[in-house]
Amino acid sequence: MLLFRETVPADWLPKIIGNLPAVLVDHAHLERKAATTALNLEKYRDLYSKVEELNAIAIEELQHFQLVLNILKRRGIPFRQSHPSAWISGLMRSVRTGQRQQVIDHLICCAFIEGRSCEKFQILSRNLKSLDPELGEFYASLVESEGNHYATYLLMARAIDDPETDRRLDFYLSLDAELIRQPNSLPMLH
Repeated sequence: MLLFRETVPADWLPKIIGNLPAVLVDHAHLERKAATTALNLEKYRDLYSKVEELNAIAIEELQHFQLVLNILKRRGIPFRQSHPSAWISGLMRSVRTGQRQQVIDHLICCAFIEGRSCEKFQILSRNLKSLDPELGEFYASLVESEGNHYATYLLMARAIDDPETDRRLDFYLSLDAELIRQPNSLPMLH
């Protein structure tokens, strides 16, 4: 796992626990977007040989989307629009243009999103264990998958250009720290 330069803000967990229905809707949207992102990565020439791996990620993310939709249904929470994430938008705005630079940046952004998800799902699984055992177990069940997606995206970037990936990782670690320190009053995973 990356050694992030900034920890999850202290006010994040209480905000999440206090607004689980909204967080579950946000989570559903994140899983849906993760599936479409994996498919969108297939447009890059440098990833043509990785199409099967990207399809596998997309399928797994769609399965997670369905699992969250099932939880929403069982709890009587309607699926509705969610708010965009300033943190994700901030990462994605920094993606450079140019085939090779764009694919490396896009993969690193995906790795960061999956890495932060892995981190936050670990926090949720520990803290929801007694409060909401079903959700505690659910988030624990996703940790390994998120970690694997993080590693897969990072390895794909390294396979394209390892030194450039290292340079961009340094940039993105600083950007992530800057973005995560920005206040966010909304109950969202990211």
